[in-house]
Amino acid sequence: MKILLSFIISFTFLTASAQGLPADFCQPNIKTIKFFRQDNQASLPVMRLNSGDQLELDFDDMDAYAKSYYYTFQLYNADWTPADINPFDYIRGFTQMRLSEYRQSYSTQSKYVHYQAILPDRNSVPSKSGNYLLKVYLDGDTSKLAFTKKFFVADNKAAVSVQIMQPFNSELFRTTQKIQISVNDGQLNPFNPADQIKLVILQNYRLDNAITNIRPSFIRSNILEYNGEEDCLFPAGREYRWADLRSFRLLGDRVERIDKNSQPNEVYMRPDLSRTQQSYIYLKNLVGWYNITATESINPWWESDYSNVHFTYVPANHQPYAGKDVFLMGEITGNTTGADAKMQYNAEKGVYEKTMLMKQGYYSYCYVTKDRDLASKADASITDGNYWETENEYTVLVYFRGMTDRYDQLVSLTITNSRNGRGGF
Repeated sequence: MKILLSFIISFTFLTASAQGLPADFCQPNIKTIKFFRQDNQASLPVMRLNSGDQLELDFDDMDAYAKSYYYTFQLYNADWTPADINPFDYIRGFTQMRLSEYRQSYSTQSKYVHYQAILPDRNSVPSKSGNYLLKVYLDGDTSKLAFTKKFFVADNKAAVSVQIMQPFNSELFRTTQKIQISVNDGQLNPFNPADQIKLVILQNYRLDNAITNIRPSFIRSNILEYNGEEDCLFPAGREYRWADLRSFRLLGDRVERIDKNSQPNEVYMRPDLSRTQQSYIYLKNLVGWYNITATESINPWWESDYSNVHFTYVPANHQPYAGKDVFLMGEITGNTTGADAKMQYNAEKGVYEKTMLMKQGYYSYCYVTKDRDLASKADASITDGNYWETENEYTVLVYFRGMTDRYDQLVSLTITNSRNGRGGF
């Protein structure tokens, strides 16, 4: 019987992991959704269970008139399938709350309404650890979904040690970062730790290349070691590019020109070239995040303007990549390779182009390619190259499901930077 239960748990997770991690949903009128740990825009939205941690939610409605938005959150398993548990079992208090704090934009060409909230509200608090999906919708009607955002509630029941290393494989030594993980499950007392404990590893909060299906290479007492030579390998990429859009009146760093005769303004970034032939130089960056900030306003959340920002990527010899698409990757595009991130090839100019409506701020981004085969992963090797020294931010999520549980507990969440090696959150 014990063997059968172990097999069922393992098979369920392996099947769901193959489905990948889903992207967030957003209506076209909703722009600049920021969901982060309070006072740190460049952070993952994570809070500790039964703590005073708070998250901040900000977004703009470009319809520019006040609406009645509500929110709720739903518990999900490690593979982002809905947990088989009643909302009253994981929400302490009301299951939905109204967003009551909003403000019209002020002294901007583009009109919008800015909404802001501090979560969780004391009247609606997550009572279980795990993956959560924040759902924002209109008029208290859950069928009128405006957007969704993922967040995490962690309960520190497992001690996790993370090291970032170079792989021993000589072919990968200079281009790849290996994540070596040790998990102490002493507080969990699992019956079958190899199957009941699950790991998910994210690089710069990207969903397209998450590692979700690994097993411990060694178990000793209460320690699970994940250090197989072929496990937990990530192409290192290169430091993110940046766009300084803190001012639309003056030319920011890497801005070529601004057309102020149209509304909204048209901002043209300097063309980006492939960096595979350039020597590696470390540049401090936001590893894919962006900050809403402005040099000429008092409060950037509702006094910052919008512009159409034009990005241009120049491939080698101005020729398109055969059988591949090019994507703009970063928080600005949801860290996914969906339709909103895809660039269009301009055959007349021999470049890839993309235009996005963006708010004043400081942005980091990169370019990746992907085979048109949907099963392939995004790759930065021909746009930026891969260098072991690159700064990346890795998130290790550890989940546990007891034999009688109906959902996956998030028992540890550790964030480690590849350059300073400091973990925790």
